[in-house]
Amino acid sequence: MLQDALRRDGAAIRACLTDILPGDAALVAAMRHALFGGKALRGFLVMETARLHDISEASAVFPAAGIEALHAYSLVHDDLPCMDDDDLRRGQPTVHIKWDEATAVLVGDALQALAFELTLDPRGPADAAARAELALRLARASGKDGMVLGQALDIAAETADRPLDLAEITALQAGKTGALFVYSATAGAVMARTDPAPLGGYARALGLAFQIQDDVIDETGDVDRVGKAVGKDAAAGKATFVSLLGLDGAKRRAEELVTEACDALSEYGKRAETLRALARFVISREI
Repeated sequence: MLQDALRRDGAAIRACLTDILPGDAALVAAMRHALFGGKALRGFLVMETARLHDISEASAVFPAAGIEALHAYSLVHDDLPCMDDDDLRRGQPTVHIKWDEATAVLVGDALQALAFELTLDPRGPADAAARAELALRLARASGKDGMVLGQALDIAAETADRPLDLAEITALQAGKTGALFVYSATAGAVMARTDPAPLGGYARALGLAFQIQDDVIDETGDVDRVGKAVGKDAAAGKATFVSLLGLDGAKRRAEELVTEACDALSEYGKRAETLRALARFVISREI
């Protein structure tokens, strides 16, 4: 059921992005390269929480594609030599390897702009105020108080006098990974103009569980299966949830967070079962 839903929504999001990025220009080709090949979990959260609030898939697909564009921009820039310096992403050469660094910078810039273009597209939610609220929330989740802040803290940790402690790395990941999950999971409530708080609680637990599982995969996975470099944080001496909690402790904490995420959905009853399945999926994945 979950895998079918992921495939269906992923296909809809890819179709939306393909329609808005036609042609063979080098910039557009590089943007498509950056966008496709992932799981589209953030876009799926937008689509699924829209369904939870009886928002049509035809309108929800625009902000769903928007968050995937925003996420792709962050990966393109994160892979640059001045950041994490990665050659592989989703099993393919990173944009600056396949093209060059200047192209990668411009691709990231263009994808960030595209994210807001899609979020504000009038073919999306009919309520213009809801579209504006989504765009405002996306800006806050992705900027100086959200994802970019988390990335800045992550870079600073590389040259810090000591590794981060558990509270510090939890706060870092709440920005770097968690903020976009919270935005995505509350999007349906925002579109319906209802209280997003329950879905926010779900998303905060989900995002942290996702990051812990990423650290587990980084510790136990191999590059061929994962599709990107593994073990880099450990080699650099950076703190991770695995280094702080141990492998078994990190897995236990992720399981606790999944329970917390599922409990946050209680008011939605059986209608939220797909979201509960997603929470269980994020800590069982191997890539």
